Amino acid sequence: MGFLKRNYGWMIVAVLAIIPLFILSSMFKIDSTNGIALSLVDNGGKEGMSTLEMLYHISGEFAIRWMTAVLTCTPFFILFGVNNLFVRQAMGIATAVWSLLHFAIFIWAEGFLETFTQVNYVAGFIAVLILIPLLFTSNRKWMKKLKRTWKKLQSWAYAAIVLSLLHVAILEKTWLIYAIIVGIGFIIRIPFIKEKLIALRTKKSSIA
Repeated sequence: MGFLKRNYGWMIVAVLAIIPLFILSSMFKIDSTNGIALSLVDNGGKEGMSTLEMLYHISGEFAIRWMTAVLTCTPFFILFGVNNLFVRQAMGIATAVWSLLHFAIFIWAEGFLETFTQVNYVAGFIAVLILIPLLFTSNRKWMKKLKRTWKKLQSWAYAAIVLSLLHVAILEKTWLIYAIIVGIGFIIRIPFIKEKLIALRTKKSSIA
């Protein structure tokens, strides 16, 4: 019980990040007639997209959703005083895993060299490159090892979200809602506004 009480936050994040993988797994079929062969299920062009396009779309949506969620952690703390570093790390790991999965599906569908043919692809590729070191250092061991440098390294997540928003904006996908959420988060981080909000929250807490 003690373990669950201390770690329920990141466990919830892990479950939420893993569940959509079952949706993706349902799009594959395994044929063991002549050895083991993995192929895609034909969805009959459901929603106007092939199965591969659906894989690409779903993985990309979850990647940017998790990335946006990570960047709401600091504004959430400023507004409500609730913060859990290990939950944030779990969300960061979910972001990186879904982003890498999205990129892997893109390479499978288009080939690696296609990455450099369009600005939006390059932006997405750079975002993935930024997330790789963040993924491998999102744990307590690297926090202790890097100390102050760890926080500076993790701040590169801001560049990753900007590049990701550019990526989806050029693709003309639903990106505005994510841009609004991230934009509000950046406004809340402005020192003057941040101090006012924290002072207001503290005052309300003391009255209560």
